[in-house]
Amino acid sequence: MIQGSGRCHYHPERAGLGVCVECRRVICRECTTQFEGINRCASCLDQRLKALEGPGERREWSAGNVVLALMSLALVFGGILLLSQVAAS
Repeated sequence: MIQGSGRCHYHPERAGLGVCVECRRVICRECTTQFEGINRCASCLDQRLKALEGPGERREWSAGNVVLALMSLALVFGGILLLSQVAAS
């Protein structure tokens, strides 16, 4: 256990059972969840599960995104045309 702390981080009135391997906080029996063979607190378990889910859903393009993409393309093609005219001179 962590030196000087024998009480649960989330429930100070309860004795600590172990230490969360992610955040190293002392946790009680109620706060301990074993996942992938490792004890984690609820907060760290939630973060781990979110990481396993992968990236969020792709969103549809909004009107602002379309306008920004078209402006970017116009700048790129405008730059190419400008360079080709300078090179031709």
